[in-house]
Amino acid sequence: MNDPIVKVENLAHRYSSQWAVQDINFELNQNGIYGLLGANGAGKSTIMNIMCGVLKQSQGEVYIKGINLATHPVEAKKHIGFLPQNPPLQPELTVEEFLTYCAFLRLMPKKEIPAAVAEVMDKCSLTHFSSRVIKNLSGGYQQRVGIAQAIIHRPDFVVLDEPTNGLDPNQILEIRSLIKEIAEERTVILSTHILQEVQALCDHIWMINEGSMIFSGPLEDFDSHMSPNTLLTTLASAPSIENLLALPAIVAAEKTGNIHYKIKFSKDAPEAIQQIVKASVTNDWNLLEILQEKNSLDNVFAELSKKKSN
Repeated sequence: MNDPIVKVENLAHRYSSQWAVQDINFELNQNGIYGLLGANGAGKSTIMNIMCGVLKQSQGEVYIKGINLATHPVEAKKHIGFLPQNPPLQPELTVEEFLTYCAFLRLMPKKEIPAAVAEVMDKCSLTHFSSRVIKNLSGGYQQRVGIAQAIIHRPDFVVLDEPTNGLDPNQILEIRSLIKEIAEERTVILSTHILQEVQALCDHIWMINEGSMIFSGPLEDFDSHMSPNTLLTTLASAPSIENLLALPAIVAAEKTGNIHYKIKFSKDAPEAIQQIVKASVTNDWNLLEILQEKNSLDNVFAELSKKKSN
Protein backbone atom coordinates (compact mmCIF):
# COMPACT_ATOMS: atom_id res chain seq x y z
CA MET A 1 0.00 0.00 0.00
CA ASN A 2 1.35 3.44 -0.91
CA ASP A 3 2.10 5.98 1.79
CA PRO A 4 -0.35 8.89 2.13
CA ILE A 5 0.73 12.04 0.33
CA VAL A 6 0.47 13.86 3.66
CA LYS A 7 -0.07 12.50 7.16
CA VAL A 8 -0.38 14.71 10.24
CA GLU A 9 -0.46 13.07 13.66
CA ASN A 10 -1.34 14.75 16.98
CA LEU A 11 0.00 18.10 15.80
CA ALA A 12 0.20 20.85 18.41
CA HIS A 13 2.16 24.06 18.74
CA ARG A 14 2.39 26.85 21.25
CA TYR A 15 3.95 30.28 21.32
CA SER A 16 5.25 30.93 24.84
CA SER A 17 2.37 29.73 27.07
CA GLN A 18 -0.35 30.09 24.40
CA TRP A 19 -1.37 27.05 22.36
CA ALA A 20 -1.91 28.06 18.73
CA VAL A 21 -3.09 24.63 17.54
CA GLN A 22 -3.83 21.37 19.34
CA ASP A 23 -4.65 17.77 18.43
CA ILE A 24 -4.67 18.16 14.62
CA ASN A 25 -4.89 14.86 12.72
CA PHE A 26 -5.53 14.12 9.05
CA GLU A 27 -4.36 12.15 6.00
CA LEU A 28 -4.37 13.01 2.30
CA ASN A 29 -4.38 10.09 -0.09
CA GLN A 30 -5.36 11.61 -3.43
CA ASN A 31 -5.08 14.68 -5.62
CA GLY A 32 -7.61 17.49 -5.29
CA ILE A 33 -8.11 20.75 -3.45
CA TYR A 34 -8.45 20.74 0.33
CA GLY A 35 -9.57 23.90 2.10
CA LEU A 36 -8.45 25.00 5.55
CA LEU A 37 -11.17 27.41 6.66
CA GLY A 38 -11.02 29.59 9.76
CA ALA A 39 -11.15 33.12 11.02
CA ASN A 40 -7.97 35.21 11.18
CA GLY A 41 -5.95 33.96 14.14
CA ALA A 42 -7.60 30.51 14.16
CA GLY A 43 -4.28 28.72 13.58
CA LYS A 44 -4.34 28.16 9.81
CA SER A 45 -0.97 29.74 9.03
CA THR A 46 0.65 27.92 11.95
CA ILE A 47 -0.51 24.56 10.57
CA MET A 48 0.68 25.45 7.07
CA ASN A 49 4.07 26.68 8.23
CA ILE A 50 4.58 23.45 10.18
CA MET A 51 3.52 21.26 7.23
CA CYS A 52 6.06 23.06 5.03
CA GLY A 53 8.92 22.84 7.53
CA VAL A 54 9.07 26.59 8.16
CA LEU A 55 8.10 26.16 11.80
CA LYS A 56 9.00 23.28 14.13
CA GLN A 57 5.99 21.99 16.00
CA SER A 58 5.85 21.59 19.76
CA GLN A 59 4.25 18.15 19.50
CA GLY A 60 3.24 15.63 16.86
CA GLU A 61 4.58 14.45 13.52
CA VAL A 62 4.20 15.39 9.85
CA TYR A 63 4.95 12.89 7.09
CA ILE A 64 5.25 13.81 3.40
CA LYS A 65 5.14 10.76 1.11
CA GLY A 66 6.07 8.67 4.16
CA ILE A 67 9.09 10.87 5.02
CA ASN A 68 9.22 12.40 8.50
CA LEU A 69 9.52 16.15 7.93
CA ALA A 70 11.27 16.79 11.25
CA THR A 71 13.99 14.13 10.89
CA HIS A 72 14.50 14.26 7.09
CA PRO A 73 13.56 17.83 6.12
CA VAL A 74 15.53 18.07 2.86
CA GLU A 75 14.07 14.86 1.42
CA ALA A 76 10.54 15.71 2.56
CA LYS A 77 10.66 19.27 1.19
CA LYS A 78 11.48 17.99 -2.30
CA HIS A 79 7.82 16.98 -2.42
CA ILE A 80 6.44 20.30 -1.09
CA GLY A 81 5.63 23.56 -2.85
CA PHE A 82 4.71 26.53 -0.65
CA LEU A 83 3.20 29.93 -1.29
CA PRO A 84 3.11 31.91 1.99
CA GLN A 85 0.52 34.62 2.58
CA ASN A 86 3.12 37.20 1.51
CA PRO A 87 4.80 35.79 -1.62
CA PRO A 88 8.60 35.52 -1.15
CA LEU A 89 9.47 37.43 -4.33
CA GLN A 90 12.68 39.21 -5.30
CA PRO A 91 11.22 42.42 -6.79
CA GLU A 92 14.41 43.54 -8.56
CA LEU A 93 14.75 40.31 -10.56
CA THR A 94 12.96 39.48 -13.79
CA VAL A 95 10.40 36.67 -13.74
CA GLU A 96 12.79 34.29 -15.50
CA GLU A 97 15.72 35.18 -13.23
CA PHE A 98 13.66 34.68 -10.11
CA LEU A 99 12.24 31.33 -11.18
CA THR A 100 15.71 30.13 -12.17
CA TYR A 101 16.96 31.17 -8.73
CA CYS A 102 14.07 29.28 -7.09
CA ALA A 103 14.87 26.14 -9.08
CA PHE A 104 18.45 26.25 -7.79
CA LEU A 105 17.14 26.64 -4.23
CA ARG A 106 15.01 23.54 -4.80
CA LEU A 107 18.19 21.58 -5.66
CA MET A 108 16.99 20.78 -9.17
CA PRO A 109 19.63 19.36 -11.53
CA LYS A 110 21.15 22.29 -13.45
CA LYS A 111 20.41 20.81 -16.88
CA GLU A 112 16.67 20.50 -16.04
CA ILE A 113 16.19 24.08 -14.89
CA PRO A 114 15.68 25.94 -18.22
CA ALA A 115 12.94 23.51 -19.28
CA ALA A 116 11.31 23.66 -15.86
CA VAL A 117 11.29 27.47 -15.91
CA ALA A 118 9.77 27.53 -19.41
CA GLU A 119 7.14 24.96 -18.41
CA VAL A 120 6.04 26.77 -15.27
CA MET A 121 5.93 30.18 -17.01
CA ASP A 122 3.67 28.65 -19.65
CA LYS A 123 1.38 27.01 -17.07
CA CYS A 124 1.06 30.26 -15.09
CA SER A 125 0.66 32.47 -18.21
CA LEU A 126 3.92 34.31 -17.50
CA THR A 127 5.85 33.62 -20.71
CA HIS A 128 5.15 37.07 -22.15
CA PHE A 129 6.48 38.63 -18.93
CA SER A 130 9.65 36.52 -18.65
CA SER A 131 11.91 39.60 -18.98
CA ARG A 132 9.70 41.90 -16.89
CA VAL A 133 11.06 43.03 -13.51
CA ILE A 134 8.76 41.57 -10.85
CA LYS A 135 8.10 44.86 -9.07
CA ASN A 136 6.57 46.19 -12.31
CA LEU A 137 3.96 43.42 -12.50
CA SER A 138 0.37 43.81 -11.30
CA GLY A 139 -0.69 42.16 -8.05
CA GLY A 140 -2.37 39.32 -9.90
CA TYR A 141 0.74 38.53 -11.95
CA GLN A 142 2.98 38.78 -8.90
CA GLN A 143 0.73 36.15 -7.32
CA ARG A 144 1.17 34.01 -10.43
CA VAL A 145 4.95 34.27 -9.98
CA GLY A 146 4.48 33.19 -6.36
CA ILE A 147 2.50 30.14 -7.45
CA ALA A 148 5.06 29.38 -10.18
CA GLN A 149 7.91 29.22 -7.67
CA ALA A 150 5.83 26.82 -5.56
CA ILE A 151 5.41 24.29 -8.39
CA ILE A 152 8.63 24.70 -10.40
CA HIS A 153 10.17 21.52 -8.95
CA ARG A 154 6.99 19.51 -9.73
CA PRO A 155 6.06 18.75 -6.11
CA ASP A 156 3.37 16.25 -5.13
CA PHE A 157 1.98 18.55 -2.44
CA VAL A 158 1.30 22.30 -2.83
CA VAL A 159 0.37 24.59 0.06
CA LEU A 160 -1.21 27.99 -0.67
CA ASP A 161 -1.78 30.39 2.21
CA GLU A 162 -4.57 32.91 1.39
CA PRO A 163 -3.73 32.71 -2.37
CA THR A 164 -6.28 35.33 -3.51
CA ASN A 165 -5.74 37.79 -0.66
CA GLY A 166 -5.75 41.41 -1.88
CA LEU A 167 -6.66 40.63 -5.50
CA ASP A 168 -9.48 42.24 -7.47
CA PRO A 169 -12.48 40.11 -8.61
CA ASN A 170 -11.09 39.39 -12.08
CA GLN A 171 -7.69 38.42 -10.68
CA ILE A 172 -9.39 36.13 -8.13
CA LEU A 173 -11.19 34.25 -10.90
CA GLU A 174 -7.94 33.85 -12.85
CA ILE A 175 -6.02 32.53 -9.83
CA ARG A 176 -8.86 30.14 -8.96
CA SER A 177 -8.71 28.73 -12.48
CA LEU A 178 -4.95 28.27 -12.19
CA ILE A 179 -5.28 26.50 -8.82
CA LYS A 180 -7.85 24.08 -10.28
CA GLU A 181 -5.48 23.27 -13.12
CA ILE A 182 -2.59 22.64 -10.73
CA ALA A 183 -4.76 20.33 -8.60
CA GLU A 184 -5.37 18.02 -11.55
CA GLU A 185 -1.83 16.68 -11.08
CA ARG A 186 -1.14 17.41 -7.41
CA THR A 187 -2.61 17.61 -3.94
CA VAL A 188 -3.34 21.23 -3.02
CA ILE A 189 -4.15 22.68 0.39
CA LEU A 190 -5.25 26.28 0.57
CA SER A 191 -6.11 28.33 3.62
CA THR A 192 -8.66 31.11 3.69
CA HIS A 193 -11.05 32.94 5.98
CA ILE A 194 -13.41 33.53 3.04
CA LEU A 195 -16.25 31.04 2.75
CA GLN A 196 -16.80 31.69 -0.97
CA GLU A 197 -13.20 30.68 -1.63
CA VAL A 198 -13.58 27.14 -0.31
CA GLN A 199 -17.03 26.76 -1.90
CA ALA A 200 -15.64 27.80 -5.29
CA LEU A 201 -12.49 25.66 -5.16
CA CYS A 202 -12.43 22.87 -2.63
CA ASP A 203 -13.43 19.21 -2.69
CA HIS A 204 -12.90 18.75 1.05
CA ILE A 205 -12.99 21.19 3.94
CA TRP A 206 -11.31 21.38 7.32
CA MET A 207 -12.61 24.05 9.65
CA ILE A 208 -10.29 25.37 12.36
CA ASN A 209 -11.48 27.38 15.34
CA GLU A 210 -9.22 28.52 18.20
CA GLY A 211 -6.56 26.02 17.17
CA SER A 212 -8.79 22.94 17.03
CA MET A 213 -10.35 21.15 14.08
CA ILE A 214 -14.11 21.37 14.43
CA PHE A 215 -15.12 19.99 11.02
CA SER A 216 -13.62 17.65 8.44
CA GLY A 217 -15.60 16.44 5.45
CA PRO A 218 -16.54 16.87 1.80
CA LEU A 219 -17.93 20.17 0.57
CA GLU A 220 -21.50 18.85 0.36
CA ASP A 221 -21.48 17.91 4.07
CA PHE A 222 -20.31 21.39 4.98
CA ASP A 223 -22.94 23.00 2.75
CA SER A 224 -25.63 21.19 4.74
CA HIS A 225 -24.58 23.29 7.75
CA MET A 226 -24.71 26.46 5.67
CA SER A 227 -28.22 25.69 4.38
CA PRO A 228 -30.45 24.58 7.28
CA ASN A 229 -33.87 23.00 6.70
CA THR A 230 -35.59 26.38 6.67
CA LEU A 231 -37.41 28.28 3.93
CA LEU A 232 -38.17 32.00 3.93
CA THR A 233 -41.45 32.56 2.11
CA THR A 234 -43.60 35.55 1.12
CA LEU A 235 -47.28 34.81 0.38
CA ALA A 236 -49.41 37.85 -0.53
CA SER A 237 -52.70 36.14 0.39
CA ALA A 238 -51.43 34.88 3.70
CA PRO A 239 -52.60 31.37 4.66
CA SER A 240 -52.97 30.20 8.26
CA ILE A 241 -50.18 28.31 9.99
CA GLU A 242 -52.50 25.29 10.03
CA ASN A 243 -52.75 25.39 6.23
CA LEU A 244 -48.98 25.30 5.92
CA LEU A 245 -48.57 22.52 8.47
CA ALA A 246 -51.02 20.41 6.44
CA LEU A 247 -48.32 20.04 3.76
CA PRO A 248 -46.48 16.69 4.24
CA ALA A 249 -42.94 18.11 4.07
CA ILE A 250 -43.57 20.96 6.55
CA VAL A 251 -42.85 20.33 10.23
CA ALA A 252 -43.02 23.89 11.62
CA ALA A 253 -44.00 27.37 10.48
CA GLU A 254 -44.12 30.86 11.96
CA LYS A 255 -45.07 34.28 10.73
CA THR A 256 -42.23 36.82 10.66
CA GLY A 257 -44.44 39.61 9.25
CA ASN A 258 -47.88 40.13 7.76
CA ILE A 259 -47.13 38.04 4.68
CA HIS A 260 -43.73 36.59 5.55
CA TYR A 261 -43.13 33.09 6.91
CA LYS A 262 -40.26 31.02 8.23
CA ILE A 263 -40.96 27.39 7.39
CA LYS A 264 -39.04 24.32 8.59
CA PHE A 265 -39.11 21.23 6.40
CA SER A 266 -38.26 17.60 7.08
CA LYS A 267 -37.22 16.38 3.63
CA ASP A 268 -35.23 17.70 0.70
CA ALA A 269 -35.60 21.42 -0.01
CA PRO A 270 -36.81 20.92 -3.62
CA GLU A 271 -39.65 18.70 -2.43
CA ALA A 272 -40.76 21.18 0.24
CA ILE A 273 -40.58 24.06 -2.25
CA GLN A 274 -42.61 22.11 -4.80
CA GLN A 275 -45.35 21.42 -2.24
CA ILE A 276 -45.59 25.09 -1.26
CA VAL A 277 -45.68 26.26 -4.89
CA LYS A 278 -48.38 23.72 -5.75
CA ALA A 279 -50.45 24.63 -2.68
CA SER A 280 -50.09 28.34 -3.48
CA VAL A 281 -51.45 27.82 -6.99
CA THR A 282 -54.30 25.61 -5.77
CA ASN A 283 -55.32 27.89 -2.89
CA ASP A 284 -54.48 31.30 -4.43
CA TRP A 285 -51.86 32.16 -1.79
CA ASN A 286 -50.06 34.34 -4.34
CA LEU A 287 -46.49 33.21 -3.76
CA LEU A 288 -44.12 36.17 -4.22
CA GLU A 289 -40.83 34.73 -2.96
CA ILE A 290 -39.35 31.52 -1.63
CA LEU A 291 -35.73 30.80 -0.78
CA GLN A 292 -33.69 28.55 1.47
CA GLU A 293 -32.27 30.29 4.50
CA LYS A 294 -28.48 30.59 4.67
CA ASN A 295 -26.60 30.28 7.91
CA SER A 296 -23.92 32.84 8.70
CA LEU A 297 -20.37 31.53 8.93
CA ASP A 298 -20.21 32.73 12.54
CA ASN A 299 -23.27 30.61 13.38
CA VAL A 300 -21.71 27.57 11.73
CA PHE A 301 -18.50 28.09 13.73
CA ALA A 302 -20.55 28.35 16.94
CA GLU A 303 -22.64 25.26 16.09
CA LEU A 304 -19.69 23.06 15.17
CA SER A 305 -17.57 24.27 18.11
CA LYS A 306 -20.39 23.37 20.49
CA LYS A 307 -20.66 19.88 18.97
CA LYS A 308 -16.89 19.43 19.29
CA SER A 309 -16.90 20.36 22.99
CA ASN A 310 -19.84 18.06 23.86
